Amino acid sequence: MVLENASSVTEFILAGLTDQPELQLPLFLLFVGTYVVTIVGNLGLIILIRMNSQLHTPMYYFLFNLSFIDLCCSSVFTPKMLMNFVLTKNISHSGCMAQLYFFCFFVISEMYVLTIMAYDRYIAICNPLLYNVTMSNQVCSWLLGGAYVMGFAGAMAHTGCMLRLSFCDANIINHYMCDVLPLLQLSCTSTYVNELVVFIVGGTNIIVPSVTIFTSYALVLSSILNISSTEGRSKAFSTCSSHIIAVAVFFGSASFMYLKPSSSGSVDQDKISSIFYTNVGPMLNPLIYSLRNKDVQAAFRKTLKGRIFSRT
Repeated sequence: MVLENASSVTEFILAGLTDQPELQLPLFLLFVGTYVVTIVGNLGLIILIRMNSQLHTPMYYFLFNLSFIDLCCSSVFTPKMLMNFVLTKNISHSGCMAQLYFFCFFVISEMYVLTIMAYDRYIAICNPLLYNVTMSNQVCSWLLGGAYVMGFAGAMAHTGCMLRLSFCDANIINHYMCDVLPLLQLSCTSTYVNELVVFIVGGTNIIVPSVTIFTSYALVLSSILNISSTEGRSKAFSTCSSHIIAVAVFFGSASFMYLKPSSSGSVDQDKISSIFYTNVGPMLNPLIYSLRNKDVQAAFRKTLKGRIFSRT
């Protein structure tokens, strides 16, 4: 049986972050700056890892993919978000569904890439002698392939169920993008299946990675405390601290958004929470991993010197 969307709504209106006219321009300038930093930071990190052979290790292979996901994810909704501050706030039904699909795909994929990075640090610190065998090229490829498969499956589940719904009259999405929960509030048909999918898929994709990351770092912390030299403990902790910060920002805000009853909290709180994992996280990740990583800093200096010498 072919599912048909009986929706009479062909176009949605994105309410945006605020309806106060005096805040539109300041917010536009703020998020333009955020988007520029996100693009430059992630694209720069991708190019830096690609150009420097000393960064061709599993850790930076995963970081390469994290930057790629952040770059793509921010580009899914930010250009439309910026347009809404100064121009039209309309988005077509098909455009909204496409934005929902790619947003879900990249967000879920990022959750599992962060999980893989935690596992990588666990192997590197707790089982360093087996690191090259455990994190071989084939294993890394399989792990990342699994992350993208989970993203594809989650995005298909959310978008497929959303296409089943009918939208009769209400077409104002009280958000700055087409997210699952704001769209469910507009449906004029039963959303029970969709809410069940949000609970199962959302809960699985937040709780399983969170527990895995927590367990990995609990074991890492135990190993660090057993290192006799202060210098060794400091070096081991520095390799994990950046990732812990990135994980805290991403999973903390995502959990607040999705792992709570739909009746609790306000829409404004949900918007602010979503900003952290949609805008702040992708912007901070390249800064965190570059400013706190000596290997990245050394590779950047080497690349910069090579450019200067090649020109002179």
